Order: sequence, then structure tokens, then C-alpha cells
Amino acid sequence: MGRTLTKAMTKLPAKRRARVQSRANELIAEELSLQELRRSMQRTQVEMAKSLKVGQDAISRYEQRTDMFLSTLEAYVAALGGELDLIARFPDRPPIRIRALKDLG
Repeated sequence: MGRTLTKAMTKLPAKRRARVQSRANELIAEELSLQELRRSMQRTQVEMAKSLKVGQDAISRYEQRTDMFLSTLEAYVAALGGELDLIARFPDRPPIRIRALKDLG
């Protein structure tokens, strides 16, 4: 029978456990679903719906989508108090921040 992560972690020295937990937190923070992001900001779907002037069912659909308009995603992030940045990364070139589409017109 294999050992659990919890058991393995408890056997590590305290400093090592802290480093592992810190790195795990960094990785988790780097990639969240919209639902996880909303929950981490302590907002409900109902609160988001009111902010975006849509029904709660729309928020549920947003959080389940794998594809959406950038404007919808930008509005969702703004309703959480954030700002959406779009970064393009290419080999052999520094990352490029793409201006908001509304600024291009």
C-alpha cells in the first residue's frame, strides 16, 4: 500500500515542509478556474450576477465555458476588482502585452 501525501509531508523537516507548501501555493495561485478565482475573492455567483447585471445562471455558464469572448472575461475579472492583461509569448522574443481591444479602435 502506498503512502499518502499527508504522511509523506509530516515526515519532512519543518523548513522543507514550509518550502513545499509555499511552492504549492504559488503554483495554485498561477492557475485558477473562474469559479476558483471567484471563490478565492470570497464572492458568490449571485453577487457576481448583480455586478455584471446578468442572472446567476449566466455566471454559472461563464464558469463552465472553455471558450468565451475576451470582453466577457474582462468584465468578469473587473467585477472581481481586477484587470485583465493579455500577454503573447513567442520563442526568442520577450513577452508582448496586447492592448485591450477596445483601445485599438
